[in-house]
Formats: sequence, structure tokens, C-alpha cells
Amino acid sequence: MLANDVLTYISLFSSAGVGCYGFKEAGFECIATNELLEKRLKIQKLNHKCKYENGYILGDIKKQEIKNQIFNQIDLYKRLGNDKIDVLIATPPCQGMSVANHKKSHNEIERNSLVVESVELIGQIKPRFFILENVASFYKTGCVDKNGNIVAIGDMIERNLHKEYSIYNEVLNFKNYGANSSRTRTLVIGVCKELKNYITPLELFPKYSKEKTLKQVIFHHNSLEWGEYDRSDFYHSFRIYSQNMREWIKDIKEGQSAFDNKEPSKRPHKIENGKMIENVNKNGDKYTRQKWDSVAPCIHTRNDQMASQNTIHPKDDRVFSIRELMDMMNIPYSFKWLPFELDYLNSLSNDEKRKVSKRSEMNIRQSIGEAVPTTIFSQIANNIKNFMKLNNLSDKEIKSLITNHNLQDFNNLKNFIEKNRDFFSQATLANIAEISNMQRTQNSAYFTNKFILNEIAKTLPTFDKDSIDIIEPSAGCGNFLPIIFKKYENVKRVNLKIIDIDSKSLQILKIIYKNQAPKNFNLEFICDDFLHFNCNNADLIVGNPPFSKTKGKNLAFLFLEKSLEIADKVSMIMPKNLLNTKEYEALRLQLEKKGVKTILDFGELGFNGVLIETINITTDKSKEIQVKSLPMGLSTLQKHSYIFDRKMPYWVIYRNEFFDSIFKTLDCGIFESFRDRQLTNSNTSTIKNDIQVIKSRNINDSGKIISIQGYDSYISKDNLSLFKIFKFLDRDDVYLTPNMTYNPRLIQKQKGYIVNGSVAILIPKKTITLTKKQLDYIASDEFRKFYKIARNYQTRTLNIDSTSCFWFGIKRSKNEK
Repeated sequence: MLANDVLTYISLFSSAGVGCYGFKEAGFECIATNELLEKRLKIQKLNHKCKYENGYILGDIKKQEIKNQIFNQIDLYKRLGNDKIDVLIATPPCQGMSVANHKKSHNEIERNSLVVESVELIGQIKPRFFILENVASFYKTGCVDKNGNIVAIGDMIERNLHKEYSIYNEVLNFKNYGANSSRTRTLVIGVCKELKNYITPLELFPKYSKEKTLKQVIFHHNSLEWGEYDRSDFYHSFRIYSQNMREWIKDIKEGQSAFDNKEPSKRPHKIENGKMIENVNKNGDKYTRQKWDSVAPCIHTRNDQMASQNTIHPKDDRVFSIRELMDMMNIPYSFKWLPFELDYLNSLSNDEKRKVSKRSEMNIRQSIGEAVPTTIFSQIANNIKNFMKLNNLSDKEIKSLITNHNLQDFNNLKNFIEKNRDFFSQATLANIAEISNMQRTQNSAYFTNKFILNEIAKTLPTFDKDSIDIIEPSAGCGNFLPIIFKKYENVKRVNLKIIDIDSKSLQILKIIYKNQAPKNFNLEFICDDFLHFNCNNADLIVGNPPFSKTKGKNLAFLFLEKSLEIADKVSMIMPKNLLNTKEYEALRLQLEKKGVKTILDFGELGFNGVLIETINITTDKSKEIQVKSLPMGLSTLQKHSYIFDRKMPYWVIYRNEFFDSIFKTLDCGIFESFRDRQLTNSNTSTIKNDIQVIKSRNINDSGKIISIQGYDSYISKDNLSLFKIFKFLDRDDVYLTPNMTYNPRLIQKQKGYIVNGSVAILIPKKTITLTKKQLDYIASDEFRKFYKIARNYQTRTLNIDSTSCFWFGIKRSKNEK
């Protein structure tokens, strides 16, 4: 952003600049635009896209000299006061990816590596936002990465940018998002890490709207005769073709193809050696007359030919005119194709007009076919602009603001939020409300980060229904609402129940999201305890339940349990120990029966300032479960039977070939565990006494007991007799391992000492004696790698209990396998 608050952008593979003209309309300043073809770049210059001539960069983006020109422009703008590039747009060529192509050569797959170049530049330039647009199959198509490997484009993007950006991708038909023609494309938006807790990429997507018919878009244009130019519009003209071809199309009706003609002579053909040979109708949409009452077709680069896809006017015997194509692609009339004003072009004679058309028409038509409808980028540009006008605060700044304005007083808070709806971002207002809420800790209502919400939005189910019912069971200040609104704005009717036990939170929610709900949403605000509220069946329950306990039971699990009973599908944030704790075994079985579609592992990233590991579970029937770890940047697909394997004591979600290769060599489940949590610093002493109390640090990394001055603890025998651990004093048939560690080690206990709760006692179920080699194996790198996977890479819930002690197995010899 420049010092005068003007936002800046860079456009790669920009063609004629049709799509990013929407950014110009929104007031953005273009720092650099790169295009391979000079004739396309000249059109951008006609529209004064860049302020400086050096901003127009002609050439192959793979060449370092071209990249250097881009960086030179960035440096220039830094000197002019631009703190950071706001937006980088990349729309790489789609040959080799496009579903319209019938063949894919190695060269075309190589060409997809231009996407890799784009991603590398995003990583180097570090814009606040990036936008990628391409064909529907874009994310799943192969590209050649820098190591020469063919990888899925989506995986490559996520792998390279996930640490710096929150990313959302969706396949959209632009006809439902303001475009005047059908165009199914992949749209990808990224938000930088500095802003990813204030806005989700999904919220920047264009708005859902009702599709228009071709009649609504171009019917106002005059009908044209052979070779005619509209007197008032040079760009609305009849493109001539071989006269004999007119016979093929003159009698076909709307929706019919020339191939439907009954007479062979009226079907598309060629004459060879005096014989008529009919053309092959490969795509089924060649020489097809379009329908007035249907959506305008997708515009392709060869829109000049009747033999191309869906190019024939509903009434006239011609392809669509340039002006009609512009209307179908939402290109404003202010966009210039030629260095002449329209009045001048209209004043030319027909012969002069034809000469101009001959020189320029193909470049214009191909530019339109390559373009992103201007309205798509215009909407995104304005969404970014409107967000950037708002202010965002850190937690530290919010706490200071709360103190200065006494926002812990509810009336003060209400008034403050009402007055500042247009000053602070929604995320900041919601966070102010959450932190101000005196009952926040009591209700265990933690602010759900935007980048977490973005990941959850990716997993939410779609519905093939006209009407759906959604419940947010613990709405708080409404953090989930923006993604629910955006995700389901395309459903005809959405009945959303917004439930929270705190009436004050609901009041604040109503202020923050006033007039924000899409027209298809019916909102019902309910102040009640979800667990006691009488809910009818719902299509979806989504939210972040409270994590406190009631009567010894975790509320989050009670929320999930009820949700599974009354909803077809559920997406809910949960403590990570849902995966492995014995007390939730029945709930895991309930989830297995329901069907699990995704498990998102947030680790400790879920809530700011709260040291708790969380996951998000989304239910649905699917062949595989997507498992994704945000801390590790890892994503994999697992078969249900693989994760829900009854040979395992619980769900092992990161299970892989390495894990299996080790597991099959171990005899697991041979121990029971015991931990005494009664021995603490209050009843032991560092002063030497009768009996030493071994603690976790006394067992070193190689599995030996060591003495540590000032750390060693002792207890008298008389006092020890009061504790359950006393029975282990003279036992040497059990084994010890430190609790809460990813560096397990195992030693055989000797008589004469005991342990506190930081060390688990493993008791063999059968009489066995482990060899030194078997004990040493537990401290090996191989077992520790295996153990991390077995414990689902947990960090806060590594207690060794009756379930997790299963993994401490005996390594069988090779001849025992």
C-alpha cells in the first residue's frame, strides 16, 4: 500500500489485462504486468494499466532477466512509499491442463511448470494476498516441480505456501458469481500470515448471484445482415465466412447443431477428389445455435469460428460479435482495444472498418477467450479494498483498549462495537467482545482463529437440496458465521439456528453481523443450553463447543455426542485426546458408524494463549478420510479400515508404511500401567532420606538412572507406607518409563526405590524378562519415530495410561517374524 492508501498489485500472464481491469476500476495501482505476447501487452498500454512504462514487462517469466524487471519495479515503488505488494494475480496458460484439450504432450505438462514459477514468485514477493485462476481441473493436474517431479498443482501450492498463507480454493461456475456467461474455473485466494487471523480467503470470493440468460445479456443489440457493422458500434459486426457454410446453419433452430441437418449436403463437410466427406463432430457443440433462454456459453479463444464451441448467434447466421462477447465476459465499454475512440471507428467507411478488423479482430477475440470475466476480479478487488480500510488489533492492543474504554462493562462494550463497526474488522470486533466477556473463562468460550475457520470451511459438506437446516450450538460472538454464510450462499434456503447460553454474546453477535446474512438465510437466535435445547433433526451442526467439564464430563464431548444423534453431518472442534482416550472409545465408535470425512489436526494452534491441542472432525460418508496437520504441513488420505483398525487400541491417524513395518515386528499390548500422582513436592524432600523417589529426569536418554543435585527426591519409609506406590518398593519385575515424552526409554525397576507420577510403571501381563537389547530398542531412533506416529504427534496429551502403554512392545527377532 502506498502512503496515500492506494493499494498495489502485480499481474502475471496478464494477456490483454481484461480480468485485472477490475483492479484498475477498484482504484488499485499496477506496479508490474507481465505478458509473453507484445500484441496483448499493447492493449494493456491502451488502458493505461501501469503508471510507468517499465511496468509493462514483455517476455518469458521463466527467464531471470524478466523476473529482475519485476523486482526492479517493486524496488521503485518501495522508494515511492509502497510498504508491500498488496495483491499478486497469476493466471498461467492452461494448455496441458484444460479439459477442452484432447491430447496432452510432455511439452504441455512442462508448460504447467509456469504455475511453479508463479508460486515461487509469490514466495519471494510475499504479497498480502494472491489470486490464482485456472481451469476446473487445475488443483488436481500435474506440474513439474523444481526437483523435476510431477506433482499435483494443488499439493505443490499448499506445500510451498502454507507456512506464509491461509489458502482457499474452490471450483466455481462464474455464471453464478456475477459473470454473464458460463465459465467453470478454479479460483485460489491466499491471505498472508499477518492478516490470516482477521479475514479468511473464502470471505474475499465473489458473491453468489442468480445466473442470467443470453437474452438478458445481448438481446438489446441489433440484428445484423451479412458483413454489416452496427452504425453506432464498430465492435458489433457480422463476421463473414465462406458463403457455402451458411447453408449448414441457416435452417437450424436454437439448441440444434448443423450436424443435426437431415440432408447430408447441409451437414459440415469438405470435398476431396469430388467426394463429400463429412466433418467429425468431436465435442458435440460445434456449429451449434445458442438458446436465448439459456446461460451464455463459455467463451473460448476460437470464438471467430462456427466450428468452435457454442459460437453461433441464436437468431443471426453468424458468430457472436466482439461487443456481444464483451457483454458475455462483463468487459466494460470503457475498456479500449484500439488506439481510436469509438466515434472515430463508427465514422469510417465499411471498407476502412474491414481493414481495421482484419488487423485487430483476431487479437481481440483471442484476448476475450483467454480472459477472466472482469466482474470476478472486480468483486475480489473491492472485497480486499473494503477489508483493508478496516483496522485490526492484536490481543495486546485489544486488552489495552478494553482497559482504556472500560469495555468489561457490557453497555460500554455494546456502544463501542456499534460505533466502530465501520472502523474495525469483524474479527477484531469479535475478539474484543470475547476478551471483554467476564464469563469467557467460566464458559470456556475461546476465540476461533480465522485461519482455523478457513481450514474448517474447506471440509464442510455440500448439499444437493433446495433447503437445509444448520445449527451453530455455541455461537459465542459469531466467529463461524462468515464461513457459514459464504459456504452456503448458493443454497436456495438456509435455516440457521444460532444458539448460545450467554445472552450478552448473542446481543453482540447481532450488532457485529447486522445486515451481513445473505438473502437466502433465515436466522433464529436462541439463548439456551444446547445440551438441554429440544432440537429437531438438522442437516449440519458446526461449531466450537465449550471445553469445560460438568459432572466430570467434558462439555465438548457431550456436544459432539448430541450432534451425532440429531444431525446428518457434523463439523466440530474437539480436544485432540478424542483420538486416543479410553473414556471416549464409545464416541469414537459412534463416529465410525456415522462416517468420518476429515480430521484436521491444529496441534496447539487452535486458540491464542490457550495450551490445548485441538482437532476438527467432519463427518460424512466417504471412501477415504483426509487427515491434515497444520503444524506439520502434512496432508494424506487414509482408508477408514486403516485408521479404525481393531488391532490398534485407538485411532492412529498418521499411520503409514514405516509404522506398519515396525508394528509387525513388535509384540504389543503386553503391559498394564500404573502412575502414582499422590507423591508430590509437598510430601517428598530433596533432603536425603530412607527411600529415593525416582523422577523422569533421573532416567537419562540412554535409559540409566542418574543422580541430579537439587532435583533428587526422597521420602521416609513410614510416610511412603501411606501411599499405593509403597507396594512397588521391593518389586524388580516391573519396568519404568518417563511420562509425557517423545523420547521413550525403558528400564527394569530394581528393589529399594519408588517413582512419582512423572514416571509410569509398566507391569507385564505375563511373567517376562526383557533382554538388554529389547530395553535398548525402546530408546532407539527407529522406535521413537514409530512412537510419535503411534501417539498421533501429540504434545500435550502424552500421558502413559492403560491404553497408550500398548505401544511398549517387545521387538521380536528376525526368525520370529
